[in-house]
Amino acid sequence: MLKDGKHRRNERGISILASNIKKYRKEQHLTIQELANKLDVDYSQIGRMERGIVNPNVSIIFDIAEVLQIKASQLLEE
Repeated sequence: MLKDGKHRRNERGISILASNIKKYRKEQHLTIQELANKLDVDYSQIGRMERGIVNPNVSIIFDIAEVLQIKASQLLEE
């Protein structure tokens, strides 16, 4: 959080996360809908994450990693 109480959006970090979600999802041969079903979220939520429109919370990052059978840290690596 910034000094003025506003949150700063880390565009680079969100872009890396978005790319990695898509990459690892495709490596598991999962569609957006299949990943969404496994996470019990709406498929549009996954699509927005993969496009970098939404900034997912830590909990969903760990859930995605578990479904994709990777470490959560891998979703944040360049």
